[in-house]
Amino acid sequence: MATSRRVSRVAELIKREVSQMLVNGIKDDRVGTGMVSVTDVDVSGDLQHAKIFVSIYGTEEAKAETMAGLRSATGYVRSELGARVRLRRTPEVIFIEDNSIERGTKVLTLLNQLRQERTNTPEEDEEFVSE
Repeated sequence: MATSRRVSRVAELIKREVSQMLVNGIKDDRVGTGMVSVTDVDVSGDLQHAKIFVSIYGTEEAKAETMAGLRSATGYVRSELGARVRLRRTPEVIFIEDNSIERGTKVLTLLNQLRQERTNTPEEDEEFVSE
């Protein structure tokens, strides 16, 4: 079992290398349909599995196509990681779509709408009080 410090270092290294692969390495056209960025990497304690969370900007169709391209490129990504990162065993790679940025944007939009409603409401209340 690796130490938590080593696991976090390996996760950061995998994140950096996969991000570079998304820019230069993966030749699948489906990956280029949506703007893709690696948001997080979760590596298991024994360094055997790596969940790579990706954020994809675009339509639902582009997101599905991009995820299909990423899933088909897992073998390439794993072999490239094996060449770039010096580990005894290269971890199994799983791509997972990360929707947290979209959820955060929705929450911020709702909060802004509530703020707008609250700033508009006191003026209306004052009109009712003064009559």
